[in-house]
Amino acid sequence: MTRIRSFGAFWYDFVVGDDWRVAAGIVAALGLTALLADHDLPAWWLLPLAVALILAGSLRRAVRERG
Repeated sequence: MTRIRSFGAFWYDFVVGDDWRVAAGIVAALGLTALLADHDLPAWWLLPLAVALILAGSLRRAVRERG
């Protein structure tokens, strides 16, 4: 059981890391991309835009916490 718990803790730390909002945003962006693609709409633009916005938000929070 300890190995399973360690394995789960590793993956949680790897995926979520320091900021759960980034992980949740990427999961939401992937879901929206899949939804657009499922409806035969162009979805190539959504993920790069989402990553840029999520990165900007993460940096803004980090700067605010530091200063």
